[in-house]
Amino acid sequence: MVNLATKYMGLTLKNPVIVSSSSLTHSAEGVKRCADAGAGAVVLKSLFEEQIRADVKELSDKSIPSFHTEELDYLRQMGMNISADDYLKIIEESKEAVDIPVIASLNCVTSDRWMEFAKYIEAVGADAIELNIAVMPKQFDEDPEKIEKHIINIISGVKKNVNIPLAVKLGPYFTSMPRMAKSARKAGASALVLFNRFYQTDIDINTLAHTSKNKFSSPLEMSHSLRWISLLYQQIGCPLVGNTGIHDGEGAIKMLLVGARAVEICSTLFIHGLGQIQVILDEIERWMKEKYYGSIDDFNGIMSQKNSKNPEYFERQQYIRALVGID
Repeated sequence: MVNLATKYMGLTLKNPVIVSSSSLTHSAEGVKRCADAGAGAVVLKSLFEEQIRADVKELSDKSIPSFHTEELDYLRQMGMNISADDYLKIIEESKEAVDIPVIASLNCVTSDRWMEFAKYIEAVGADAIELNIAVMPKQFDEDPEKIEKHIINIISGVKKNVNIPLAVKLGPYFTSMPRMAKSARKAGASALVLFNRFYQTDIDINTLAHTSKNKFSSPLEMSHSLRWISLLYQQIGCPLVGNTGIHDGEGAIKMLLVGARAVEICSTLFIHGLGQIQVILDEIERWMKEKYYGSIDDFNGIMSQKNSKNPEYFERQQYIRALVGID
């Protein structure tokens, strides 16, 4: 008999499989379907800061400018027409419908009065908040240190309004990921979710139109998260969660081996259906029995750089092997 339970930000998860923010979790009904399928926790579909600012505009800063027409059109096209009040209702209804942790998600790019909304998320019963910080530097004269400070200000600004755990979902593009990770933790992050998968842009050369490419992730995209979770394991003082490219039990096991406390999955559920959650859990359980592991703690992090007999596999040797060729 194996125990799949894991601890994440002080929350007890019956298993390490979390359904990440997506249209699968945009309603209490969707959350319940994920829970019934076996998920250890769910992250609600993100509420965008623009939505919060629009809904609380009259109650907060009258100087906040109106949306540009193109911005409103973009929000509508992305299906983000839910109001802040509706979002709070979804949290309440989800908490009544399931007995697993319900994690709210905020997608943000600025430091603003909208951050006060986090206290309402806590008040209606969310178990935690996941901050999805989607900052895309695009000015040639932007100072990298200033960009990092901006992200830290967002984290600390939300954290000062809540007492519930705050996970931070980051992209992989920083000059120093270890420094960014430690700074995020110091600013109030209770966990880091690595990594955010950015919009995959493409061009149709026949219609000369911008299109989306690779809407779903591939298992080939997992290596970046795998490397950094291995390097950061037990180095920054908070748990890590693997995200992007985890499609099956093998992928989940790899993440747990390098030190992730849990994994977030999404694309594989759109491809295979919610039944894939149980498939992943069965594969993890079968592997644990074969290896005589009774709990996740028995093997969590044993393949991290910290515990590896060959730490160079996550550092210089990777670069050298790429140069000399595959053997």
